[in-house]
Amino acid sequence: MTPVSEIMSRGVVSVGPDDSLETVRRLFDRHRFHHLLVCDDGIARGVISERDLLKHLSPFVGTLSEKSRDTWTLKKRVHQVMNRTIVWAEPTTPITEAALMMAANRISCLPVLDEQSRPMGMVTTVDVLRWISCQLHPELDDGQRAGDQSDAA
Repeated sequence: MTPVSEIMSRGVVSVGPDDSLETVRRLFDRHRFHHLLVCDDGIARGVISERDLLKHLSPFVGTLSEKSRDTWTLKKRVHQVMNRTIVWAEPTTPITEAALMMAANRISCLPVLDEQSRPMGMVTTVDVLRWISCQLHPELDDGQRAGDQSDAA
């Protein structure tokens, strides 16, 4: 069975629990991922998704209708909106098991953590779908098998 370490993105970008939603917004705008691991002293404490961010920001932020009360929502802290329940995998977890975990928990990213809860990587639904596609179509080149860093959560 192929382990998640074969498909995970290794360059995990994280934020701290006291970082602002403005920081999170900038990271999502700058990169092509939709999840950030929340770490405190190098230990995974939660996950914040782009969807979580959008639920807590005023819809008027960045528009002509923006008021100071709208930009105030950017000052909220990550710990106020993050998901504290982390569904995670070990590097040796089979990809098929990881896919089942993601489906059962209705999540689109799965942090890969070591035995001390330190981040080693991230697996997303895109990574799993890419792997499944390569299993079904082995003629795809190896460049399409590896996790694309731009999909890192």
